Amino acid sequence: MVEFQEDLSVVLGGAAGQGIQTVEEILTRTLKFSGYNVYANKEYMSRVRGGINTTEIRVSSKRVRAFVKKIDILIPFKRGVLPWVKDRISESTVVIGEKENVEEEFLEKIHFIEVPLTKMALDVGSQLYLNTIAAGIVVGIFRGEFSAVEEYLKERFGSKGENVVQRNIEAAKKGYELGLKLLKEGAVKVEVQRKEKVRNEILLSGAEAVALGALAGGMNFLSFYPMSPSTGVAVFAAQHAEDFEIVVEQVEDEISAINMALGAWYAGARAMVTTSGGGFALMTEALSLAGMAENPIVIHLAQRPGPATGLPTRTMQGDLNLVLHAGHGDFPRIILAPGNIEEAFYLSAEAFNLADRYQVPVIILTDQYLVDTYYNLPELELDKVKVEKHIVEAKPGYRRYELTEDGISPRAIPGYGEDVVVANGNEHDEWGDITEDAELTVRMQEKRAIRKLKTIRKNAPLPRLIGGEDAKYIIVAWGSTLHIVEEAIEKLGRDDVALLHFSWLYPLNPEAKKFFEGKTIIAVELNITGQFAELLRKELGIEAHHRVLKYDGRPFSVEEILGALKEVIE
Repeated sequence: MVEFQEDLSVVLGGAAGQGIQTVEEILTRTLKFSGYNVYANKEYMSRVRGGINTTEIRVSSKRVRAFVKKIDILIPFKRGVLPWVKDRISESTVVIGEKENVEEEFLEKIHFIEVPLTKMALDVGSQLYLNTIAAGIVVGIFRGEFSAVEEYLKERFGSKGENVVQRNIEAAKKGYELGLKLLKEGAVKVEVQRKEKVRNEILLSGAEAVALGALAGGMNFLSFYPMSPSTGVAVFAAQHAEDFEIVVEQVEDEISAINMALGAWYAGARAMVTTSGGGFALMTEALSLAGMAENPIVIHLAQRPGPATGLPTRTMQGDLNLVLHAGHGDFPRIILAPGNIEEAFYLSAEAFNLADRYQVPVIILTDQYLVDTYYNLPELELDKVKVEKHIVEAKPGYRRYELTEDGISPRAIPGYGEDVVVANGNEHDEWGDITEDAELTVRMQEKRAIRKLKTIRKNAPLPRLIGGEDAKYIIVAWGSTLHIVEEAIEKLGRDDVALLHFSWLYPLNPEAKKFFEGKTIIAVELNITGQFAELLRKELGIEAHHRVLKYDGRPFSVEEILGALKEVIE
């Protein structure tokens, strides 16, 4: 008998089209409702059918937020899954499934529990029910509440008719009873504590959090052209457009998307564009227009590996330099990178206030790992979100581009006030009229590129230190690696190691230098050149002593970070 306690990693693998995502949804929702902390993340190939897709679901007695390499229970739906995840399989891994899906060389290396999934599915009526049976088995192994499975299946398949719903419930019941039988017979033992409060918590993905945060921040217009892995944000917003009385436009290309958003801001709306690296590349001319016209805009960019098409369904932190230097000419921008789902919500909301206040592009950098991750969390604190508008009335004599000490001119919108409101992509005077005057051009350049940037930099928040101020080693991370590094440090168990996490990437507040004094600095990034480490050096004069970099399109695992830290520290 194999016994698992406190924290399990359950991985299901199969081909695109075999319903891996459906199983993931059944398990996370059912187990969460049963009182278990859950975390889920998926990897999938860029094809409609075939290939190998997997999903990892952690079920734990405590909150879990990070990807782990280990596999405790593996359910393969096709041959080829085990070779695909072979570096994650250990002697304690339990594989549940059909023998035909397990390559012979693995049979002696694993604990194999043979289950006739196909036969059970055919008994229900079709092989299509195989994944629902598998989900039932896992719920049974955890002694989850079957009523939650029934509720989900009614919701998920209700539109397909009562017969489909009942067949799926029958399939799930067969799997559930088999899972309970495996426990009773001692084939496997699972001991994970339930928490009553978890039942009432919400289950949210990174993509949903970005969309909800934008809505909480006052977004009322979203334009996009579909591009993985960013599309989930637009889809969620479109599904709830009527509920929130917003406009969501899928347009013909990314150039149209950003120009529509710029026009919406000019007219007084709060607009966002959601895209990925390749789509953002097409937007850079319009980004410069935003810089010259001092027109606010919020852009969500979900990173994936490049260059070009790269690995379109995988993850990387490789677009920091792109958004940092995009656009011709010099103009400021703000770059945010939420570290988790909670921050994805709050920072996405705050992005609209920042764009409105400073009249600059605000770019929210997520990645495939973050937008496709979800876990249970307490309800979000909506009272922490404030919609702050900085629009003024265009009274007689109004100057849209007034030269000010802090670089921020008064912004009015057409129709609010008596005077004309001009937006201009050419160099202009204070009223917005085109100018080629040399002295005025210098003053306008300095207003935008120096004074405004200085104002933003002075007000930029400091990074978050997790651990003791007197720690000898500082791990520098940004964006979605937050909880992976945090859990690795926890497992390392040393008081002289702390995490300094950046969610505000640019511009950096000079006061952040105080965190680095006398420390050994270890930078952790999902890219090949250490883009943020280079930004630290350029902006603050901080040199990372060690760099832990990964760039194969997969997220860091807790085990990888732990191993890398041990090599440096021990």
